[in-house]
Amino acid sequence: MIPYYDELNDEEKDAVTKVIRTLLRQTFILERKYDKKSGRLTYNKEFRTVDLHQEFLREYFKISGITLRENLHLGVFYIEGETVIGEKISRLSTIYLLILKLLYDEHMAEASSNTSVYTSLGEIHEKINDFHLMNTLPSITEMRRSIALLKRYQIIEPLDVLEELNEETRMMIYPCVNVVLLGDDIRRLIESFSKEGIDSEFSEDESAVFGTIEDMPE
Repeated sequence: MIPYYDELNDEEKDAVTKVIRTLLRQTFILERKYDKKSGRLTYNKEFRTVDLHQEFLREYFKISGITLRENLHLGVFYIEGETVIGEKISRLSTIYLLILKLLYDEHMAEASSNTSVYTSLGEIHEKINDFHLMNTLPSITEMRRSIALLKRYQIIEPLDVLEELNEETRMMIYPCVNVVLLGDDIRRLIESFSKEGIDSEFSEDESAVFGTIEDMPE
């Protein structure tokens, strides 16, 4: 498949190299992403690049034991495989991820034709409280760090600046959350978290995400 790459022009080569790095860095490439300037979802050129060269990319990743997958309904390309290095994330990030999946499913059940869902930090914390996952709120620094990590992996897009983070801070939940967790997984994990009293400590320590969650590369 290397001859295929050699036959591309310089612009195409740069685009292919860029999407390979993007996938290895953040796992997912969305078809549409939120553009703060226009205030709406716009087409992602990297998605088009993967779509155009996906046969080459599949073979390229296959060498490393990585599979390139696509979900046309959700509008996302993503990679998975045993050789993808799993990243440890904080317990707060894990809880946020679980709640975001629940909120996504609830909003989509309202017969919405849009694969993107809007929420707020206040709604997330309200849902966390409903499941008794935390006794007290973590620090603003921990919240910002967790939100930044979930943004990196295309799970959410903060619509307001994180420096002014508060309960009214708006976020878009991207459909990637549907690839990371299934509905049955999420409810079982939340029940497990509630029983373990994971809310007792929210320090800087990190813990591995449960095995049912797709591994995320560093």
